[in-house]
Amino acid sequence: MATGQRVYLDYQATTPVDPRVLEAMLPYFTLQYGNAASVQHEFGRTAAEAVETARERVARLVGARAQEIVFTSGATESNNLALKGLATREEGPRRIVTSPTEHKSVLDVLASLRLQGFEIVELPVDSMGRVGLHDLETALRTPTLVVSIMAANNEIGTLAPLEEIGRLCRAANSLFHCDATQWAGKLPLEVATTCIDLLSMSAHKMYGPKGVGALYVRREVQSRMKPLLDGGGHERGLRSGTLNVPACVGMGVACEIAEASMVADADRLRRLSRLFLGDIEAGIPDVAVNGHPDERIPGNLNLHFPHVNAEDLMLIVPDVAVSSGSACSAASPEPSHVLRAIGLSYEQAECCVRVGVGRFTSEADVHYAAQRLIEGVALVRGITAGRPTEKVRV
Repeated sequence: MATGQRVYLDYQATTPVDPRVLEAMLPYFTLQYGNAASVQHEFGRTAAEAVETARERVARLVGARAQEIVFTSGATESNNLALKGLATREEGPRRIVTSPTEHKSVLDVLASLRLQGFEIVELPVDSMGRVGLHDLETALRTPTLVVSIMAANNEIGTLAPLEEIGRLCRAANSLFHCDATQWAGKLPLEVATTCIDLLSMSAHKMYGPKGVGALYVRREVQSRMKPLLDGGGHERGLRSGTLNVPACVGMGVACEIAEASMVADADRLRRLSRLFLGDIEAGIPDVAVNGHPDERIPGNLNLHFPHVNAEDLMLIVPDVAVSSGSACSAASPEPSHVLRAIGLSYEQAECCVRVGVGRFTSEADVHYAAQRLIEGVALVRGITAGRPTEKVRV
């Protein structure tokens, strides 16, 4: 069913590097190749200055101080450092509260900590994917080390009520860790007003390079953290290892661009999503949208096509890049744990695709992709029902 044209609609999995980001990175591969820790000479000092400029740009995006930003290899490492770094300290309650719709880099860390004797409390979510604030308040009546709730779900796009969660955590004297990988760079976020103590980010979700991320650690919390890596004591002793200077520079520029264009980008992505969904609903009237209808990441849609296996649909329409769940769970044969948690059956969860538009998606792209998916759904349903499919363009 190939057409020669390809459309990428999987912006929650990764984003293309913005040309402005690439341009800023290139000199640090070739001309300015110093080690940022080698400040005894000009090459190292130039690299160190570039890293600190990048750190300031990352901090500004979330309303933090530069000294509160720790560069990592990505959000998975940031989540590991946040949770294990707190848990390995021999102090505080051995209890962590979370939700069943978190990213696997949180859930798998907590599964490991459970084996080490930590009590892991998973609060249920509603059909939109949100934890109940009353449930959280009740859970926090028992002393809790940290609450880990993601800002925006990477599959269904639902936004969490961060300010309310943060206030409950602060009132209960519990730390609040937030995986903001999908939120950061798309919507405004202030760690102070949301009472977030630790926040994870990844550059490649906001048009930066892969392999670099950051963890915000509130200054007052840093002394309670233990590093995962032993080494030279880089990043204020929280993350040893030679920094990837070009990648740090790229993340900084990506954050700066995101901060400047956030409002316009969000408006445009919402408009493209509406166009796409309008086309889909006209061609597939029984389609349903998973997640919150309004409080969701700009550009994200998670669609349920009844009686259409998502894997079959993606095979039939290979020229449109969508996904059936998180990229980090692609190796699992099981349907999305997020969709199951919001109440979908096993069979329903297998009939859902995630669609993500982004900065480089055009109107022509969304109209083309919608038409191709409409054709693909008709073809899969025709095959499943044993009906002739000659009228479907392939």
